[in-house]
Amino acid sequence: MAMDIDTIPTLLGDQRDQAPDDLQHFFIQFEDYWERKLWHELTDSLIEYFSHPESAPQRIPLYETFIKSFAAKINQLKLVTLGLNAATQCKDDKERLVFVSALAEKVNKPASQDAYVYATVAVASIQLRLENYEGARTKLDECEQILEEFDSVETVVHASFYRANADYYKAKHEFASYYKNALLFLACIDVADLTPIERQSRAYDLSIAALVSDSIYNFGELLLHPILDSLTNTKHAWLRELLFAFNRGDLVAYNVLANNISENGLLEEHQTFLYQKISLSALTETVFRRPPHDRAMTFATISEETKVQPNEIEHLIMKALSLGLLRGTIDQVAEIARINWVQPKVLDMKQIENMRARLRDWDSSVNQLGNWIEGVGKDVWAA
Repeated sequence: MAMDIDTIPTLLGDQRDQAPDDLQHFFIQFEDYWERKLWHELTDSLIEYFSHPESAPQRIPLYETFIKSFAAKINQLKLVTLGLNAATQCKDDKERLVFVSALAEKVNKPASQDAYVYATVAVASIQLRLENYEGARTKLDECEQILEEFDSVETVVHASFYRANADYYKAKHEFASYYKNALLFLACIDVADLTPIERQSRAYDLSIAALVSDSIYNFGELLLHPILDSLTNTKHAWLRELLFAFNRGDLVAYNVLANNISENGLLEEHQTFLYQKISLSALTETVFRRPPHDRAMTFATISEETKVQPNEIEHLIMKALSLGLLRGTIDQVAEIARINWVQPKVLDMKQIENMRARLRDWDSSVNQLGNWIEGVGKDVWAA
């Protein structure tokens, strides 16, 4: 319960005595701002104090007594921030769930739906840790519906939602949905604010999801994201190299890096699928390297260039067509594939060099055509 107004100075004095010497000045600020009803300054000062690890033992007492006494007067999103900081000191997740659920109900008002979403997402995160996936999904769906009605909302609210949503999909092994929400979470934050371990963990999980998802065949957004560099010079550096091998359809590199697949249970479980996936990438890369006028290829040529077995080529092309990676037709009798479109993707330096060579060839052929037209049309131009 919130304390009587006359007891606030005594409470703050007692809490100040328990605080470390270098943080006691905060309590003088608290009392000054409280007496002058400077709620904005008081809120920011409390948030700053709660950000110090040494404040941990005093967060719940301050929240339950002092902060609740003026909770209705302050920014409700900041109230939730203070409440969630206090909740870190609950003895376990069950106690924390009760605490944060009460906080969410407290801010569930028409004027503070952003704060309600922020608190409700925190409830869902606790439910996920308690393995109440159905309850967490219900809360997250409710939050998504509210967020869709907002014209704008604080980035921290979106970040918390995408993070919890990603955690849910990770737990349920829904890889494409995890991949999408994890990237959206990263788009809402400054990656530099994550610890090195958090960056590596996020990059690792995103890489695994990209590889084993049966609907992600173009992961250029991840390849371009700085989060992936956190795997460089670590024991998981091979995973980054594997992603780039997939992107360029490099079966030779895949066969070398495949020795590491046993390090991850999900990759090992999907090993057959991974081979099919990189074979598809090798096929699209083979088509991409060719100029548009030279994309009628025999199965034998495709087999030679992709290193895929001849008897697997027709099925591979049909799979690529069904997934929308390629567009074209197959002549099964003549064993020829005529491709007129290939899905765009992010290029590495080697692929960019190939593109440069093709542009040079195109430029040369245009010049030759121009010279030929000029040569055979001299009389016309003269006339």
